Amino acid sequence: MITFLLNQELREEKRLSPNMTVLNYLRTCVNRTGTKEGCGSGNCGTCTVVLAELTGDDQLLYRAVNACTVFVSALHGKQLITVEALKDQDGALHPVQQALVDCHGSQCGFCTPGIVMSVFSLIKNTSQPSRQQAIEALSGNLCRCTGYQPILNAALSLAQSQTIKDQFSEQEQSTIAKLTSLRHEPGYLSVESLSCDIPSTTDALAKLLEDKPQARLIAGSTDMAMEVTQQHNKIDALIDISHVSEMKTITEDDDRLIIGANVPLSDCRDRLKQYYPDFGDLLGRFASQQIRNQATLGGNIATASPIGDSLPLLIALNACLNLRQGSTTRHLPLEQTFTGYRQTALQPSEFIESISIPKPGDLIFHCYKVSKRLNDDISTVCAGFNIGIANGVVTSARIAYGGMAEIPKRAAHCEQHLLGSPWDKSTIEGAMLALDSDFTPLSDFRASARYRRQIAANLLYRFFIEQQNGQIDTRVTTYG
Repeated sequence: MITFLLNQELREEKRLSPNMTVLNYLRTCVNRTGTKEGCGSGNCGTCTVVLAELTGDDQLLYRAVNACTVFVSALHGKQLITVEALKDQDGALHPVQQALVDCHGSQCGFCTPGIVMSVFSLIKNTSQPSRQQAIEALSGNLCRCTGYQPILNAALSLAQSQTIKDQFSEQEQSTIAKLTSLRHEPGYLSVESLSCDIPSTTDALAKLLEDKPQARLIAGSTDMAMEVTQQHNKIDALIDISHVSEMKTITEDDDRLIIGANVPLSDCRDRLKQYYPDFGDLLGRFASQQIRNQATLGGNIATASPIGDSLPLLIALNACLNLRQGSTTRHLPLEQTFTGYRQTALQPSEFIESISIPKPGDLIFHCYKVSKRLNDDISTVCAGFNIGIANGVVTSARIAYGGMAEIPKRAAHCEQHLLGSPWDKSTIEGAMLALDSDFTPLSDFRASARYRRQIAANLLYRFFIEQQNGQIDTRVTTYG
């Protein structure tokens, strides 16, 4: 059984398919058809809803998510807010809805419910959002007919007003009390041969994986949901770890930042940006705000995609995985994790508890993402450079690329060419040629092999030019 709040109604669901998305639940089970289906793959934002959950200090955090990429198990212990609930008891429009009307931000109206929910989430978390925050909040919502300026104007008109009071702020303490009572309760769903366990502790998770080593872990489900919604497959056994609070923390010591595997990328971005600004900027281009609110760093690693944006960056930074299997733990350098296309060195029943990332030292770190669109697009090539230079000589080099092979990996020949050599144009040109010994990229619909080889080399040269000029451009670049 899963228990959650649907707007203000306490729901207990026992007979839902673990493969059901929140979108299908809303439209087919509870007749909340205000939430529309657009792309069905998390790309358009039409199905945006808001999940409210408790933070560590018992405050409500509102996250806009794509209902089409979230399985119903993610609702357990949270509040699901839909567009139907925004108007008040007298039928008056919510301030967000009224702002869209006043600014002429809706035309055909199909995408409008999702836009409303994105702006609603923004103003609930940030009473006076900036223009950039409004743009980011809306970046995952596509509109075919209105144009984006009236929509942005509506969001900014709310930013200029005083703190908005609505029924959700009036009922906030009641909502917190209800969610607090659900916080540590495990959940379970089972229909026919399909099952999903929802543990609340790492101990319970470790035990479940020992009993069900074939089960697949989901946190945000933004990648795995595609197997159901796009490929029409069934996933027999799932374990949803989104309720495991121990894996949703970010801690640090003198040397390392330790990010729980279950921390959403939007939270990872805020912390990483403090130490590695360009890493934070790159995560700002990872899919949409709705996806970043649900997808996790651990999930991006475990998926083992060769074009996972975070992977070459983490490899370049010498990140390490903290793994657990039953009561046994071990540490595995990330660069040793990937053994083949979407394959990892994790053993049966083993899972990622957290990711350890060294804090900045004397090395110079920078990263680049090349994609056809600046935002909300998959990498063609992604690169991370972590270089040590002393007295004009390269003393250490960790260079990693994604999109250049079946796994994200280091450029070993390129690194060896740099080590002990002068940091000058001649050395860099030789290192650029050495990349041909490191990678034999494929051609696909994103780019040809020739293009990838040229871009990989050019990114190294750009890094060198920026260093020579003494100006690190922390903006992540796109190339068409």
